[in-house]
Amino acid sequence: MQILKPQLIRNVAAMAAFGGKLACACPSGSILHLNGELGVGKTTLVRGFLRALGYTGNVKSPTYTIVEPYQINAGTTIYHFDFYRLGDPEELDYLGIRDYVEQNAICLIEWPEKGGDFTPPPDVQIKISYRDTETENRLLELRANTKIGQMIINQSIKTVMN
Repeated sequence: MQILKPQLIRNVAAMAAFGGKLACACPSGSILHLNGELGVGKTTLVRGFLRALGYTGNVKSPTYTIVEPYQINAGTTIYHFDFYRLGDPEELDYLGIRDYVEQNAICLIEWPEKGGDFTPPPDVQIKISYRDTETENRLLELRANTKIGQMIINQSIKTVMN
């Protein structure tokens, strides 16, 4: 599948804006994995994603709750997961991870590697890394793992390039 050449994200506003571009390209049922160190901008991307879909409430990382649901005006549900504090991947089975995915909602999953084999496979993998520690610059890499992921990347890149 397609791997997008790393994109430079210059600041928090640009990260949120890119999240908005992704939101506009994601159909119901999409699963996105967000990888990167603590503080690199994963939740900022999710915040931009939700804002682009019309959500106006508070958006925080679900580090302690593991999942935060967001109802969007159009009747779509977005589930924002954060697996950082999982003690054992099997906890996801107890949480009912399959039920969330089978609802045809959009799932954004931070720290997916912590869920092991219980983590649903992504349509798109997003890796965010620090370009340097002196600025807000980040590098954003996208990888499509499915045809839906390919479509998401193609549509979000068109809007970024325009």
